[in-house]
Amino acid sequence: MKLSFQDYISIKIHQTDLDLTSYIKSKLEPYNLAPEQNLVMMLLWEKDGLTQNQLAKALNKDKTNIARMISNLEGKGFLNRSKCPNDQRSMEIYLTSCGKELGNQVIPILENFNKVVCKGISKEELKEMERLLHLMNHNVSTII
Repeated sequence: MKLSFQDYISIKIHQTDLDLTSYIKSKLEPYNLAPEQNLVMMLLWEKDGLTQNQLAKALNKDKTNIARMISNLEGKGFLNRSKCPNDQRSMEIYLTSCGKELGNQVIPILENFNKVVCKGISKEELKEMERLLHLMNHNVSTII
């Protein structure tokens, strides 16, 4: 039996991603922060001083893309780069005071967003969804 457009799981996931991204984009816009840039900031709000390589690995992005985002965030005054004391070829990324203050404003928005998105979904259902998404990612990674 041939699948219809709405039967493809990839379409459902893509539409959900578009909806979630559109919503968070509107919430981050007043802070001059794009959703992808927000991911870098979230990692640094969690642990300041990560290297560009650590950020690239955590976000599954290429180093060029991460370097561009870091430059953009540095230009906005949210971050500073510093040579790694142990490895002069690596750069550590640190939040500026402005970047830390941004976290005080944005993190509550992100936490509320997470609460809204997960409303009516049990912890067990969230764990199962995470398991299924991980399995899908694994399935795709084996063919590319």
